[in-house]
Amino acid sequence: MQDMIIDEDQTLDATGLYCPEPVMMLHNKIRDLTVGEILKVLATDPSTQRDIPKFCTFLGHELLENEELGGTYSYFIRKGEE
Repeated sequence: MQDMIIDEDQTLDATGLYCPEPVMMLHNKIRDLTVGEILKVLATDPSTQRDIPKFCTFLGHELLENEELGGTYSYFIRKGEE
């Protein structure tokens, strides 16, 4: 499967931080976006692989893509309706 190219509107760098900080930062950052905008999140905490998809499902945001490369996790999230 070929990766799609996603143009993010903003980026949140949570590298070097550990649970619960990345998700807390995500929660605050996504409030600043308008519905439909895309946020790229960078993290190094492996627990984000569980926490960020659950965050999106619970709050109605769309996880467009996630990947891991060299210990850094990237997540592309489209803000859902509030």
